[in-house]
Amino acid sequence: MVSTPESEIIQTRLQAVNDALNTGVSARVRQLLLQLSASDIADLLESSPPKARSLLWNLIKEEDKGEILEDLSDEIRNQFALEMEPEQLAHALSGLDTDDLADILGDLPDQLSNKVLHSMDDQDQQRVKLALAYPEDSAGGLMNTDTVTVRQDVTVDVVLRYLRMRGELPENTDNLYVVNRDDEYIGVVALQDLVISPPEQEITEVMSDNSDSISVDIGDAEVAQIFERYDLLSAPVVNAKGQLLGRITIDDVVDVIIEDAEHSLMSMGRLNEDEDAFAPVVVSAKRRALWLGVNLITAVVAASVSNYFEGILDKLATVAILMTIVPSMGGIAGTQTLTLMVRAIALGQIGESNSRWLLYKELAVGIINGMVWALVIAGIVGYWKDDVQLGIIIASAMAVNMTVAGLAGVSIPLMLKKMNIDPALAGGVILTTITDVVGLVAFLGLATVILG
Repeated sequence: MVSTPESEIIQTRLQAVNDALNTGVSARVRQLLLQLSASDIADLLESSPPKARSLLWNLIKEEDKGEILEDLSDEIRNQFALEMEPEQLAHALSGLDTDDLADILGDLPDQLSNKVLHSMDDQDQQRVKLALAYPEDSAGGLMNTDTVTVRQDVTVDVVLRYLRMRGELPENTDNLYVVNRDDEYIGVVALQDLVISPPEQEITEVMSDNSDSISVDIGDAEVAQIFERYDLLSAPVVNAKGQLLGRITIDDVVDVIIEDAEHSLMSMGRLNEDEDAFAPVVVSAKRRALWLGVNLITAVVAASVSNYFEGILDKLATVAILMTIVPSMGGIAGTQTLTLMVRAIALGQIGESNSRWLLYKELAVGIINGMVWALVIAGIVGYWKDDVQLGIIIASAMAVNMTVAGLAGVSIPLMLKKMNIDPALAGGVILTTITDVVGLVAFLGLATVILG
């Protein structure tokens, strides 16, 4: 049986909901919403224009709104949260995990966030305040404080009876954590090992050591790398003293991976990863204006270079026809290197020990590709225009520009990283400017000297 693509399912649901909204039958819309999970409703909200989105939100049951807010993008989630009263928002969020609560409240204005916190009970307040004490993009910001801990000197039977008394386990629990009386993390006991072990056996004989613990201060990207490298489903989080603070589960890591992928994709268009496709026209126009302005400035810089060589362009129309080839080839070569560098930086593969090697390697790649394609374009132009000199000029310019592009593709993201600027967002603009300017200067400069 062939399954229906997820995108088609979303569109079918969206069409059914829109048809019901257009007919004004709110009871039919509520019935449709009751058939969907929280994540499906979040998809519908994100796929709807503002007016329909607002109508849908008002038809959702109050007790379901917290779970739906958890699955929405930051921008849309904040729009709805800001429209809710603090007590109403606190009630909606009461059933969420600590890490999800912290994510939502951390993005809200401090005044509203504090009001929501004061509307919670003391236990929830303490849990959320602990999570909010750490940066959102750190292990502390990802962790959930709801864990099950045991002592190493008790038996398997004691632990099993304790679990039965609890009645339920935190969501996505695959391990129990072993701690001492000072809450220092000692090791981990897998539930599957606990079930199959003899009842009289002590936990110290069943547990594994604490080599899989994660420091509370490391970044979320590094957490994702650890989970991927060791195929983890969950991992304990500890502070500098080795005390257990909470745990990170695979569902939180998947969210990090998706966010990083969305960030990389949206950065190609100089957009924020939370950009709303259905945002109002004026809002979208204002957000995109900044990078359009930056791009215009770089285009003017490149145009001013061409203007400097106006004399040779007036004399030789052929030069004007060919002058876009060199910047284009340099731009592609540089973008290839830049993309690889941004990916390697995101994966934590680049540091002081190997950055110089990469610089030399990309310089060599630029020289080789520059020479190869320089010979190709020299042959094409020489035959096409029956002008050997022009073929040599464009070949030389291309070799220079592709070599510079390779160097720029490595050095730009490294420099931006040191300046704490996102290379995925700003690297492309800088690279394009360099390859355009160097390409035009090399080609038009050589043409002026040789042909002018």
